[in-house]
Amino acid sequence: MPVIDKYNARVDKVNSLACVGLDSDFAKIPEKFKKQENPQFEFNKWIIDQTHEYIAAFKANIAFYDARGDQGLKELKMTQDYLVEKYPDIFRVCDSKRGDIGNTNNGYVKEILDWLNFDAMTLHPYMGKESLQPFFDRKDKGLVVLCRTSNPGAGELQDLLTDGKPLWQIVAEKVRDEWNENDNCLLVIGATVPEETKKIREIVGDMTFLMPGVGAQGGDVEAAVRAGVNSEKKGLIINSSRGIIFAENPAEEARKLRDEINKYR
Repeated sequence: MPVIDKYNARVDKVNSLACVGLDSDFAKIPEKFKKQENPQFEFNKWIIDQTHEYIAAFKANIAFYDARGDQGLKELKMTQDYLVEKYPDIFRVCDSKRGDIGNTNNGYVKEILDWLNFDAMTLHPYMGKESLQPFFDRKDKGLVVLCRTSNPGAGELQDLLTDGKPLWQIVAEKVRDEWNENDNCLLVIGATVPEETKKIREIVGDMTFLMPGVGAQGGDVEAAVRAGVNSEKKGLIINSSRGIIFAENPAEEARKLRDEINKYR
């Protein structure tokens, strides 16, 4: 089954385009979890059990686990194993933003796609297709290429013009025309840039977007959804991290995000 079909099947099952970001910053984890042997894992397990019925994907930013060394990576692996065992139909994304020379990328493939067993991972396009080929060779996994990101300084490079086109448009066209040979590419498009989102949707057709930027980053859900949904009223993985996992009631916040997205689909 093509990997994006897994995501779409989950979307249909729970009627949701929402994604919860497991950005489990150790400093912000409640004290009751810090007292346990595997605090990030126990916190993640609690969040997963609270929110799973409302969401189509979980996204883990690997930096929050790398920061704790081998213990953090162990707990990320435990989190993935728990998802595979208990909720195998939920789409699992690693926000890792990898992209080096091909030889080095083989190591990232083995770590993130095999050992950690994510369904998809984020990649940066700066070194070109040749460098990313070890990822593109994995027909069974989703490859999420940074295109137009949500951070305030993104335009410094991404808006630079080449032959009259901003760099983000060139990336979108490259992915559409040359990089998506196995129909397993996705794009990172920030919820904070609905005008660019609309243009990119026109460029790439029904390709799925990983969309950070709602919640703490201030992206408007209505504008993001109206600009970003594809012809099937899908095509978006709308992520909220801090706004859900550190809320007083994560389940309620996940439900609210799902319902708000669905208002505008």
